[in-house]
Amino acid sequence: MRRTFRALLAAVALSVAAASVLLVMRPAAAASLTRVTGFGDNPTNLNMYVYVPDNLPARPALLVMVHYCQGSASGVFNGVGHDYVTAADRYGYLIVVPEATRSGQCFDVSTPAALRRDGGGDSTGIMSMVSYARQRYGVDPARVVVSGFSSGAMMTNVLAAQYPDVFSAAAAFSGVPAGCFATTDGSLWNSQCSGGRLVKTARQWGDQARAMYPGYTGRYPRMQLWHGTTDTTLAYADFGEEIKQWTDLTGVGQTPALTDTPKSGVTRTRYGGTTNQPPVEGLSFAGYGHSLPLTGMFPYALTFLGLDGTGGTTSPTPTPTPTGGGAIKGVGSGRCLDVSGSSQANGAQAQIWDCNGQANQQWTSTTNGELRVYGGKCLDVNARGTADGSGVIIWDCNGQANQQWRFNSDGTISAVGANKCLDVPNNGTANGTKLAIWSCNGGANQRWSRT
Repeated sequence: MRRTFRALLAAVALSVAAASVLLVMRPAAAASLTRVTGFGDNPTNLNMYVYVPDNLPARPALLVMVHYCQGSASGVFNGVGHDYVTAADRYGYLIVVPEATRSGQCFDVSTPAALRRDGGGDSTGIMSMVSYARQRYGVDPARVVVSGFSSGAMMTNVLAAQYPDVFSAAAAFSGVPAGCFATTDGSLWNSQCSGGRLVKTARQWGDQARAMYPGYTGRYPRMQLWHGTTDTTLAYADFGEEIKQWTDLTGVGQTPALTDTPKSGVTRTRYGGTTNQPPVEGLSFAGYGHSLPLTGMFPYALTFLGLDGTGGTTSPTPTPTPTGGGAIKGVGSGRCLDVSGSSQANGAQAQIWDCNGQANQQWTSTTNGELRVYGGKCLDVNARGTADGSGVIIWDCNGQANQQWRFNSDGTISAVGANKCLDVPNNGTANGTKLAIWSCNGGANQRWSRT
């Protein structure tokens, strides 16, 4: 890391904190952070801190909060991230704060080890912290989220790309796409990326992220991105490249589904949905650099991440009322809608199989259009796909449109989000034929009956 950049980022970090949450003096709260040692594999010697609010429920959400260059756990805890802390006191979620110990206190998002799942970089140590916290505090695995600032925002992108099966959502304040800072000379700084000169297609950015976890075919977490239009540390152009990457990873279009102004000078764009938790959301701050006016803005991050009670952090979200259950048989195949291998893992494939009455063939409809199996898993269009041939899997129920299904009078079952039908590809009838969605045509391979 170049000395000039370290100095610049140190100044930036101070300006971020000053501009956002340090306008009001607060008593020191560093004692509220608890240092944890011996938490697992930690190849780059990171420090781990944890914050446990007094009202922690039995199955809390977990926020991984990642600091900026020249930062520290106590610095982000008492500074720019302190609104996350006060919200944890209110809503009852756990916070894990990793701390970089190398010179400059930046997180490594550049070296080959850092950009590979379980590759032995900083992300490996952070995931050991997550595993420790999940086991120690009984964390709800469906509500593990990450957020960071500057260097921490870059790490947020990397963690979400490398561990999409762990994180449900992420919020990155002034970052760059996952992999943008890649280097091969041992340096942790990439001037092309920081200057906004690395321009790629959405698919190229998506492929770069997918290469961090080869072979993964499941969904990616929803991503919220924040950036100032006059940022000269990590150029505003990187904001657009992040949007390209995450719209590709989540399988949604790059044309906003909604554009509005939640606050003067702030433009919000939502991709793939218009709710408070779309697949991708961007917040652009006109006339601001690397420091953002975050006072009053954190509620948008809390809602997006599901930390404000909307995700069930203080009381369980009511389960939609069941309206019917049992097996669902394909008219054309004579075989039943089935979860491959009786797996209960997120991403397990939906298929057809000889009807056998086992739990992996028992589907319960709910009042909000879900098809539930095993009680808490939903039939899901993979990666929120809308194209013909998009795969169908199971995933933790989350109420999103790609988990809503409609039984039609002609026997077809429509995927509400894609407006396409549950389909046995190529009129297949063999055990193990994987299911997909396809334009509705009323064929026997798209018609189903309750048994």
